[in-house]
Amino acid sequence: MELVIASAVGIMTAGGVYLVLRLRAFPVILGLALLSYAVNVFLFASGRLAVNAPPILSKYADVPYTDPLPQALVLTAIVISFGMTAVLVMIALGAFLEAGHDRIDMDEEAENGDAKA
Repeated sequence: MELVIASAVGIMTAGGVYLVLRLRAFPVILGLALLSYAVNVFLFASGRLAVNAPPILSKYADVPYTDPLPQALVLTAIVISFGMTAVLVMIALGAFLEAGHDRIDMDEEAENGDAKA
């Protein structure tokens, strides 16, 4: 099970980094979302998943429990990444409406062919 989760985190991280390095706004937003999902799965897996175990301690019973802290961190990270994605979509939409394209270029001169070598 650990191999599957580690592989999933690695694949999502690799895909996220690949998409972040694209020159269009939409793949960059998808890449950041994939990276945040990879971090969420990593945080969730760091809590040592226990099947059918409650996330609370009981002083009356000696049963195994699941650590509730990673679950709370993942829930908070999901909300933050949703807000971040919404802000990025609005920024990308504004840039698209202003420029007429969604390319992410830092050098305006290279687009016109006037770049100095």
